[in-house]
Amino acid sequence: MKKNNPIQQTLTLVKKDLLLEMRQQYAFYGVLLYIVSTVFVINLMMGKPEDKLWNALFWVVQLFVAVNAVAKSFMQESKGRLLYFYSLVHPRYFIAAKLVYNVILMVVMSLIALGASIMLLGNPITNPGYFVGVVLLGGISLSLLFTMLAAIAAQANHSAALMAIMGFPLILPILMLLSNISVSAFLTVFQPDLPRMFWLLGGLDFLVIALSLILFPFLWKD
Repeated sequence: MKKNNPIQQTLTLVKKDLLLEMRQQYAFYGVLLYIVSTVFVINLMMGKPEDKLWNALFWVVQLFVAVNAVAKSFMQESKGRLLYFYSLVHPRYFIAAKLVYNVILMVVMSLIALGASIMLLGNPITNPGYFVGVVLLGGISLSLLFTMLAAIAAQANHSAALMAIMGFPLILPILMLLSNISVSAFLTVFQPDLPRMFWLLGGLDFLVIALSLILFPFLWKD
């Protein structure tokens, strides 16, 4: 693998994670069951909520889906396997592959969560195309952030509590941005601050990617 270029190394690692996911389908079905059961319980307790409450509940579901889906990407890697990869590829290519894989996984999970929410909680969305785009962007943002947090927590004996403690203050601004951006899908009035919020969300995603690529090589050496 050392003789391949960075893109080939990264894609090879992404393919490895996808093959593992296909072989260990219980993890995928476990998250899928979590999505359906959570939305179903919300339906039993609240029926079909109004648009603002529907939007808030959807992003809460997305948050916990991201925690369950992305955190396991590093939890399933043993120290011996990480040492083996350390001898083969550069740490930046490894974390880049994890970022790409978790983005793919979270995009799929986000679409499933959206479909389950529409079927069980009703469809108050007036601009579905816009909302689907926001859901995909939100899934990407959540996956990037929790991938970085999972990488840090993996160096602390896979401490899930550490990831939760670090993630709470970091996830709040992203969730607030996503909630405010997605509100436009339920309204017919244009929000003048939307472009600025999109740029801010993109800036946060870029910052998370940059920090992951810079910090992970130092974490992996330890």
